Amino acid sequence: MAGGPGGDAFGDMPFVIGAGVNQDRDLIVMTQRGTLYAQPNLACPELDRFNAEAVGLRYDAPSTGRRLVRATKQCRDRLAGEGIDLSAYNTTENAADFADLRKALGIHRWNVYGYSYGTDLGLTYLRRHPQGIRSLAIDSVVPPQIVSLPWTWDSAQEGIDTIFAACAAQPACRTRYPNLSRTLTQQVRRLEAHPLTVTAQPPAGGAPVKVVLDGGALVNLLVGNAVPAIDVPAALDELAHGNPERFARARAAGATPVIGEFAYGLTQSVACSEWVPGYSQADLLAAGRRAFPGWPDSVLAQAPQLPFQHEACRVWNVPDRTAVQRVTTVSNVPSLVLSGTFDAKTGARWGAYAARTLFRSTTVLIPGIGHWVVPQSPCAASVLTSFLTRPTAPDTRCVAGLTPKPFTIVPALEKS
Repeated sequence: MAGGPGGDAFGDMPFVIGAGVNQDRDLIVMTQRGTLYAQPNLACPELDRFNAEAVGLRYDAPSTGRRLVRATKQCRDRLAGEGIDLSAYNTTENAADFADLRKALGIHRWNVYGYSYGTDLGLTYLRRHPQGIRSLAIDSVVPPQIVSLPWTWDSAQEGIDTIFAACAAQPACRTRYPNLSRTLTQQVRRLEAHPLTVTAQPPAGGAPVKVVLDGGALVNLLVGNAVPAIDVPAALDELAHGNPERFARARAAGATPVIGEFAYGLTQSVACSEWVPGYSQADLLAAGRRAFPGWPDSVLAQAPQLPFQHEACRVWNVPDRTAVQRVTTVSNVPSLVLSGTFDAKTGARWGAYAARTLFRSTTVLIPGIGHWVVPQSPCAASVLTSFLTRPTAPDTRCVAGLTPKPFTIVPALEKS
């Protein structure tokens, strides 16, 4: 079960195959309703084009928000004009599709693996359609009963703080990059007050593009793991000394999206019916202030990775489904719960939180890994394959010796 919501499950196959899950069993991958290769496909080229332009705009400026909302409405109007019922694209229906697929294929029991939004989906599937599920593995966990816009700030704080703590635990990193939390706060405040406009080449190549780095852009590059975690202390130090190149190149990557690949229509339908209702913009800001006191309100008013989502949901206009979706999954089905300590999208503690009511679960924490653990960690991949063989007793011995990789150390720069 792919992430997003809206990700291309077929495009994820090389990563899952690389983990070895199909060495001695079949791997079944289904594109979720509304995503690439599904009919209809809820792609939003309007939002792809906005995202390409947005790298050259202030991340959290009201004018940027208006552009985002306009593109969202254009996509909604087009899809609705094609006769598509956008309220049908939700996690309940998504889970029912997988239950139907098992029956259609004539499979008595199967194992289920999901990452990111796929864990929200997997836990919903287990709750509503437990029959036929031999085991459930969830990676980078989004508990259905807790996910909301304010929740994203909790995860951001946990992931970023854990990266900084890991640097402090390595003598070379601690000596070279002291007080990273203070450095980050200073840079968020500085860039929010005086955004940088620079030219940077996208990592994938192509012509250089104009990018704007404000406080919100910096935070979202960190949350999105756009700069590898081992490079974050060096990137922040360079930024503080007048060299924004690592962050600028990471921001420039957004200038070249594959138009129509990601199903933003599914993203909006799920977020607006299941994640946004019940919490106000004031609640979101309060959560941001608790997580990062001292940061500007203009940064904290936008949920990490989901800016201007309240405004977008007003134009997307789908019914509130929180009453049926914000429900805890309680199960005796053997489960594996995987989290990476550096995950700032879905904080690692939420894996243990979900596992409290999965009574035959094994919880595994992988140090030094960010969002979507299995493709990044050979140990996590081996734990997953052993879990598929013995769901109640996976081999987790490799975890004990794991530590975060050494952080990148660069020569000290004079402050410009």
